[in-house]
Amino acid sequence: MNRLSGKVALVTGAAQGMGETHAVMLAQEGAQVVLTDINEAQGREIAEKIGDQALFIQQDVTSQEDWQSVVATAQQHFGSVTVLVNNAGIIGPIAHTADLSLSDYLHVCNVNQVSVFLGMQAVIPSMVRAGGGSIINISSISGMVAIVGSPNLAYVGSKFAVRGMTKQVAVEYGRAGIRVNSIHPGYTKTPMMVSATDEDGGGAAEIIPLGRFADPEEVSNLVVFLASDESRFITGAEHIIDGGMTAV
Repeated sequence: MNRLSGKVALVTGAAQGMGETHAVMLAQEGAQVVLTDINEAQGREIAEKIGDQALFIQQDVTSQEDWQSVVATAQQHFGSVTVLVNNAGIIGPIAHTADLSLSDYLHVCNVNQVSVFLGMQAVIPSMVRAGGGSIINISSISGMVAIVGSPNLAYVGSKFAVRGMTKQVAVEYGRAGIRVNSIHPGYTKTPMMVSATDEDGGGAAEIIPLGRFADPEEVSNLVVFLASDESRFITGAEHIIDGGMTAV
């Protein structure tokens, strides 16, 4: 039997990058997977490649109405949602704090932080009815330490917030069988990272003790583990996967 047989997983930001890989690998391990993204064309293409155990729904993760609709559709199609991967996120503008506009700050916080709140709020009733579940919030090493040399208060603030929200919800809903953990990836080979850097991250790999960026599959392996019953006694924890960057 596959590790995730019988589980229904919802993955946001699943049209590319880590979200795509999370969805594919969750499905490979037996989960039925609902993929969401603002990018309808790419999202549908990935769901079609996965096959009958996948469903794509276009979603604005900052919309409470969209969240309610997505969860309702997922339940109608597959049953109670038992795994949520809050993966959608943006980097936002690189700007010193004194120059950062309020609108840019709020936009980053809405996508990276408010969406995580809305997602957890939307799936908790489904997980309670199912007798439990696993919520996996994708944060960043920027939710553990500040960024040196690339000012981005909104990004750092939102990713630190995800870490704290994860712990609070884990404490609130542990007795309901709901586990909540955050993952903090370092530099990972994704379209978002490549678009912000050159192929080797502008030499960023030189400051990583393991000497390279992560492959998305390496992060997805952790997602699969936290979604599975193998991690049934792990909750309220941050899981760093950064090649040793935060060790120095």
